Amino acid sequence: MVTLSLAPDLLAKLQSRQPLLWLNPRLGQPLPATAPSLELIAAAEARLARCAPLMAALLPELASSHGQVESQLMPATGLQYALGEGAEGAWFIKRDDQLPIAGSIKARGGFHEVLAIAESIAIEHGMLDPDGDRRVLATEAARKLFSQYSVTVGSTGNLGLSIGVMAAALGFDAVVHMSADAKAWKKDRLRKRGVRVVEHEGDYAQAVAAGREQALAAPRCHFVDDERSALLFFGYAAAARHLARQLAEAGRVVDAAHPLFVYLPCGVGGAPGGITYGLKALLGDHVHCFFAEPVASPCVLVQLASGSDDPVSVYDIGLDNRTDADGLAVGQASHLVRPLMASQLAGVFTVPDDQLYVQLLALKTSMGVEVEPSAAAGVGGPGWLRDSPEGRAYVRDHGLDMRDATHVIWATGGSLVPREELHRFQAYAAALAHVPGAMHKAA
Repeated sequence: MVTLSLAPDLLAKLQSRQPLLWLNPRLGQPLPATAPSLELIAAAEARLARCAPLMAALLPELASSHGQVESQLMPATGLQYALGEGAEGAWFIKRDDQLPIAGSIKARGGFHEVLAIAESIAIEHGMLDPDGDRRVLATEAARKLFSQYSVTVGSTGNLGLSIGVMAAALGFDAVVHMSADAKAWKKDRLRKRGVRVVEHEGDYAQAVAAGREQALAAPRCHFVDDERSALLFFGYAAAARHLARQLAEAGRVVDAAHPLFVYLPCGVGGAPGGITYGLKALLGDHVHCFFAEPVASPCVLVQLASGSDDPVSVYDIGLDNRTDADGLAVGQASHLVRPLMASQLAGVFTVPDDQLYVQLLALKTSMGVEVEPSAAAGVGGPGWLRDSPEGRAYVRDHGLDMRDATHVIWATGGSLVPREELHRFQAYAAALAHVPGAMHKAA
């Protein structure tokens, strides 16, 4: 077992699965010279905008939004008071659990990458003018062209849904590599959409590696690499500008006197990392982003806290990466994200599985919001800042006035979860939630 250079007290807490808040000592340092251009965020925004009519034509679920892939910013005063947080600041839930097709945050990056692939192939073959109407990609001629190509991804489920469904809708041979223990209903949903599902023994990382290996050996195959993809990353980053508009429409100012805190569930790190990158580009030091990771799978925390430029895994410190938050069950952080978050991420807090269930029940009972366990991971973020020594130190050291702060809890998935699964989550949570104030025991 590798102990690396983690501080002994931090290592002991991680190994004992004790919930904790870790603060990033390198926050605010310059980005690495290899950091991708911020112009790529604008390019992703432009691609999603010009492809909106195409998506509305391809997918009935997007017709009512005219092809826009966006979610509601929902006031969360009910949750705020249910958790005993009082009136300090304003709380919101970012409802990516309601995003169509994938029912999760993964729709953002996944749709963007598939659209980029389709544009590139169509332009290369003279079917699409660079400034032309993207609805030509929904024609039978385009489907015939795309059928000669395959789009492949390794996924625990949600990214596979976004990539697979969009690729299949365009006519690609869509293939999703999944671990054998991934949720059966996600596999069934993919197959019903015409997506091929290939199952592998082992965890998420092994499924990704197997998918990558098979894709590299196949002609005309594009592999969507969740650990390295810039197209995914900037599809996620494009969410930042819309969130800023939503906050302005809600009357929430973001500046030195009105800080913004964003709490993002984290698996491999691509989605929360992209959103953090986009928000920091727009709002700079006025936004403070925290990742929420399961106590069994804190891959970004371990990577950043190690201070190593080489890949570090939760397995290296003796954790088993087993969690009910299947979308967050990742042992090693994204190769693309880890050097970027080293200077941009405020910190990481960890969550036990039982706490995820209690938090999803709080969302249900206080606001009628139903999510899967992984999507509830960010709910405890404001409590860590208010109640823990580390959180209070962060607020003090950054000179933050929390009275006018805005807190955004990102709900990352759940609307496609079968009703019986949601009811099972809530029933289990109800058995855990008898003690008032249980939400903050860990903090």
